[in-house]
Amino acid sequence: MTKLKIEDLKKIKESMKGTVNLRQGEYRVKITVHMGTCGIAAGARTIMNAFLDKVEKSEATDIILTASGCAGLCNHEPMITLEVKGSAPVKYVKLDANKAVRIFDEHVLGGNPVADYALSIGSETTY
Repeated sequence: MTKLKIEDLKKIKESMKGTVNLRQGEYRVKITVHMGTCGIAAGARTIMNAFLDKVEKSEATDIILTASGCAGLCNHEPMITLEVKGSAPVKYVKLDANKAVRIFDEHVLGGNPVADYALSIGSETTY
């Protein structure tokens, strides 16, 4: 088996961009609740339920709510990554149901990121 080089990984990353983000999708917003064991232990199910409730009550058809495994930042759980088409992704941390509701109302519906709960805005890579 041949070893992968940095250039090979960059090519793979570039070829996958359209399949792992919202630019080509039909959704305007993607909310990913990180539900690894650390996230679940910290309360990620409560966060998922809060977002499920808000999405249902909003009757929006352009929002997708998904779950993923651990994001590698266990001490910041529960956390989500929120992607709005045309904007940089935002990673929100140390959430509870009330914070989730505020994020939904202000960021998802209103278009204004909630800096109070944001750990990072933008890509997690530097190249």
